[in-house]
Amino acid sequence: MADHYYSRTTDVISEEKDYKFNFKGESFVFTTDNGVFSKDYIDYGSFAMLNAFKPNDIDLPILDMGSGYGPIGITVSRLYKRHVVMCEINERAYNLSIKNIERNNADCEPYNSNLFEKIEDKKFSSVITNPPIRAGKATVFAIYDGAYKQLVKGGELWVVIQKKQGAPSSKSHLEELFGNCEIINRDRGYYILKSQKMTD
Repeated sequence: MADHYYSRTTDVISEEKDYKFNFKGESFVFTTDNGVFSKDYIDYGSFAMLNAFKPNDIDLPILDMGSGYGPIGITVSRLYKRHVVMCEINERAYNLSIKNIERNNADCEPYNSNLFEKIEDKKFSSVITNPPIRAGKATVFAIYDGAYKQLVKGGELWVVIQKKQGAPSSKSHLEELFGNCEIINRDRGYYILKSQKMTD
């Protein structure tokens, strides 16, 4: 398991490289490496999420859970001038995210954290996740459950997930957990789901 992008460490030989990403009038440069998710370019699920996501007006940080080397969190921070907390278990991806935050002048706060373990005292206006499907359904649902606990009333969980990789079961779980789940968009088999926390 040590060579999977959702593992804490990897034995894959490091071979860093950069790519450029232009989005909504902003230009970004991301450094990636072997052993991290979507090393060649931003994956389409993350791109679909960025196209759909709109932050609410609650004056609290946004959380990017499973942030990888940072493409979602950094882009959201720059586009919307918001403080974004980023959590990533993979040490190599986490270290890349530190570099990418600095080079892209983003207001982001990264944590090398197994899910919510290092941020349990924080509250958020929104949680964004492109969940690690290959880590298993239990891990994916743990992200949803943890997000519910750490969102404030009115806060929103945004999820991107492919239909074939469990979008219907995710939607059912979110409806049970939050009492609501809206399909914001469908894009090339990816569903963007949004649930809002209605109580404290």
